[in-house]
Amino acid sequence: MFARPASRRAALAALLCLAAPAAFAQDALFAGKTVTIYIGNTAGGSYDLYGRIVSRYLGKHLPGNPSVIASNMPGAGTLKAANYIYSVAPKDGTAIGVVTETLALEQAVANPAVQFDAAKFLWVGRAASSNNIHFQWHTAKVQSIEEAKKTETAVAAAGAGNISEVVPKLLNAVIGTRFKVISGYPASAEGMLAMERGEVEGTAGSWASVKITKKAWLDEKKIKIILQDVPTRSPELPDVPALGELGDTPDDKAILGLYASGGAVGRAFMVPPGTQPAALKALQDGFAALMKDPEFLAEAAKANLDIEYSSPQALGEEIRKTLATPPQVIARAKAIFGR
Repeated sequence: MFARPASRRAALAALLCLAAPAAFAQDALFAGKTVTIYIGNTAGGSYDLYGRIVSRYLGKHLPGNPSVIASNMPGAGTLKAANYIYSVAPKDGTAIGVVTETLALEQAVANPAVQFDAAKFLWVGRAASSNNIHFQWHTAKVQSIEEAKKTETAVAAAGAGNISEVVPKLLNAVIGTRFKVISGYPASAEGMLAMERGEVEGTAGSWASVKITKKAWLDEKKIKIILQDVPTRSPELPDVPALGELGDTPDDKAILGLYASGGAVGRAFMVPPGTQPAALKALQDGFAALMKDPEFLAEAAKANLDIEYSSPQALGEEIRKTLATPPQVIARAKAIFGR
């Protein structure tokens, strides 16, 4: 038998009443809350640049339109922030981290500062891939990787989890460079200041950050870029050697290639293991929408920031791939770094 019109209306009204609370709950998921993006470095570097531009626009793409703020938490080459996100941060979607692209690698080689399992982080999305560069002040005796094999040169580094310390030490062990690593600088901005003051002769930083914040250095040839930490040369830096092309033996190339691979993770955003599924889905969807936001893209273009979105699924795969690095490559890395 067919339901009477009045009965159908009553049934529809009942269904709407049942659906309304769920819809309202989703719409209000972040209402009245503050979402904090914890940036693993100090102000001025690319982690900070990407963390802050995301914080300015993400809220309008989240249910309830929460306030989103950026908070710097430097230390241990961003691993302090990674540890905080993993173990301490709330799991309701109000805590997001942006930390070193090499977090899985630091775990694999048993960095003592690591207090997390990188495979268990939940990924929100990637704003951009990254290309870290190493550069020397224009007055330094060393102006190339080949010259660094012959002459000692002091470079500023930002801790055991930071590429500014890891790569020079790696190159010393694998290809025989003579970088004297001066550690303890909070982040790349302080390392660059130390280089400018003459405390060191070189340092490292993100190409995305340097070309924005130190454009005058490039225009006035105050620095010489001697290496980029990518598998192959960037079209923007065709005359600068890539880490992935160095090394004389297959074993050398394997370990250098491993450290060149972090750019695929780049400036990615994650939340703690166990984050509420509804909050995680809202963050992932909101982040993906943000990557297509015309206003956001216009500001990024104005600031000369590249936007190259990658999905949570792809990021998780990159992390798993690093953690599955062949044991002999990991063993060599551990030997180099004394772990």
